Amino acid sequence: MYRGSRRSSVRIGVRGVWIVAMAGAAALPGLAHAQISDPKTGQGAPVPALPDPVPRVSTQEEPIVPDAEFEAALPKLSDDINAPLEPIKDFQAQEPAKAAPTPAPGPSTPPTVPTVTQEIESFAPAAAESPEFAEPLQPLSAFKVEPASADDTSNEKTPTIRYTTVIEGLDKVRLDDRFRALSALENGDGKAVNAAMVSARAREDEKLAVRLMQSLGYYDGTAVSTIEQNPKNSGNLRATVAASPGSIYRLGTITIVSGPTVPPGLLDRELNLNPGDPIQADRVQGAEANVSLRLPQQGYPFTELGERDILLDEETHIGDYTLPVTLGPRASFGKIVTEGRRKAFGADHIELLKRYKPGQIYDSRAVDDLREALIATSLFSTISVEPQKTGQPGPDGTEVVDLLVKQAAGRPRTIAAELGYSTGQGIRLEGSWTHRNLFPPEGALIASGVLGTQEQGVTGTFRRSNAGLRDRTFQLQAGVNHKTYNAFKSYTGSISARMSRDSTPIWQKRWTYYYGLELLGTNEDRYNFNLGQRDRGTWLIAALPMYGGYDSTDNLLNPTKGFRIKANISPETSVRVSARPYERFMLEGTAYYPVSGNIVIAGRARAGSIAGIARNDLPPSRRYYAGGGGSVRGFGYQELGPRSPDGRPVGGRAFNEFAIEARYRFGNFGIVPFVDAGQVYEGIYPTAQDLRFGAGIGGRLYTNFGPIRVDVATPIARKPGESKIALYISIGQAF
Repeated sequence: MYRGSRRSSVRIGVRGVWIVAMAGAAALPGLAHAQISDPKTGQGAPVPALPDPVPRVSTQEEPIVPDAEFEAALPKLSDDINAPLEPIKDFQAQEPAKAAPTPAPGPSTPPTVPTVTQEIESFAPAAAESPEFAEPLQPLSAFKVEPASADDTSNEKTPTIRYTTVIEGLDKVRLDDRFRALSALENGDGKAVNAAMVSARAREDEKLAVRLMQSLGYYDGTAVSTIEQNPKNSGNLRATVAASPGSIYRLGTITIVSGPTVPPGLLDRELNLNPGDPIQADRVQGAEANVSLRLPQQGYPFTELGERDILLDEETHIGDYTLPVTLGPRASFGKIVTEGRRKAFGADHIELLKRYKPGQIYDSRAVDDLREALIATSLFSTISVEPQKTGQPGPDGTEVVDLLVKQAAGRPRTIAAELGYSTGQGIRLEGSWTHRNLFPPEGALIASGVLGTQEQGVTGTFRRSNAGLRDRTFQLQAGVNHKTYNAFKSYTGSISARMSRDSTPIWQKRWTYYYGLELLGTNEDRYNFNLGQRDRGTWLIAALPMYGGYDSTDNLLNPTKGFRIKANISPETSVRVSARPYERFMLEGTAYYPVSGNIVIAGRARAGSIAGIARNDLPPSRRYYAGGGGSVRGFGYQELGPRSPDGRPVGGRAFNEFAIEARYRFGNFGIVPFVDAGQVYEGIYPTAQDLRFGAGIGGRLYTNFGPIRVDVATPIARKPGESKIALYISIGQAF
């Protein structure tokens, strides 16, 4: 209970007059005084006190409820604070204490404040629950919501206003085109719901104009937009953005805060910012990006650029440039370490793929090259190559840096299929199954097959990529094949081995080659000119095929510029009764010239010769033929050249082919008109006489794995028995 005297003070202001009333122990009993001051004289005059409406109570206060009675009314509590609470069902409310009798007022007895007994308000008992609440909920699948009916006003067109956009001032700094490409007003196509929307777009364009001017060094540039009706009271608006570039700011002093470099001045040379240059955002950012790129190429793999600072002087329009650079140690290459939960191969095989020597100055280009070589293996789902500090001293004051290869092996198996059709070969389906790492490292097993109307066969291949040397591939292959063509029918079994350096779509190479050994046994039919009839024969053939090629094109499957040169030489021996050695030669060149961004002129020339053997002593499958989708379009497969008395092609010892086409591409589609020419000759020299021509048009569907080709062609000056129309469908360009 709070006891003691209380003092309160209240001030009420009424028109400049303050009345102060004090109540408490200091007030005189039975009488209150007030004094009103005169606003003019400032002197106060006593005023008779008003009678007190409430009888005063003695300053000696008595407790409303005696302490003993208050303590007795409290419920008894346990002394154990951890004891459980009393169950609510056993709790009984205490009856309110009866008020003490009020004594009769006397002259010295203060009036007693009557005690008011407060009744506890209780709520009415809850009504009985509706039976619907006890029923199970309706399944969600059975719950249906009826769509709200469309408002009659939903079909009404949203009112629009039209406006024109005028740009002023930006053409002086050659920003007009760039501004229009990013402008909110221009992107609105001259239409808006209301004028407020036009005004909002104009305000955004004000900020855009200022940002563009600042990007070129005009840091005092301002832009103001205005909206007005044009013409007046027409409802059409004209939004004008007027820009004022002001003076251009130029670089003053250029300071690079960094340690010394080897060679000295390396940072200044690679930054290549000079006093007096305009402070252009792309120029400055490009210079800093060049430092981040070039320093790791010259021995500093841990270079970090800090935040630039350009201090502008509004009077001289000069900006002093400061760039902090953390160089890190100058590094040299160390060893290769690798980690990963699923490794395709170890660090010893990765050593074969690098193109640098330990102790060589660090060059990030060699690291990127190693990363690309690892990606080209197609054995990883994720791969990264990162420099790691070792703290070990290296040559020429460098620190040895190891390369950490983090690898996660991907799925090694691949299933591929290719379907094509041509009027000469019919339907041709090729499929393959490959395990690229069945014999680690990079030892692949490939099972492939051909199923077509004129060719069937199966082949098994073992291939070791990066075999003892980067980009070198060893391949061992065996297969059986059956071919049924107009020129010949054959059953062939073969085994071959070769060492090669090949291009792939991921890793296209300038120089490619192969050399190897090939053994064949073939049974074929032919037209025997000595007997004047067809007969069959069996030949054993041993060959040492060799190939060399140079490729400067920009794409393996869809080149648009550059050229290619290929040469094949194959010394061979054909054995049937007796051995007959001979040589096969072929030379091919292709070129690609971009006329415009979407038109490429492509041309091809190819010629071949077989020397040292008569045509009739050659197995038909080893002779040269021409005609078809990869040769002279418009003619059937192997249709050109000399024919036997029964009207079937017999092939020859020499041939030549020419082709030119215009590749027009629009989006992912293309149209390709073309003209081809070629002929096959019985002699060993391609004389270019009696050339046959075919012409046609093709369609292209460009995909991420190469173009899908559909060509339709017809022979020019067609002869009896030749195809009227030839159709070719395949993947990849014709050449």
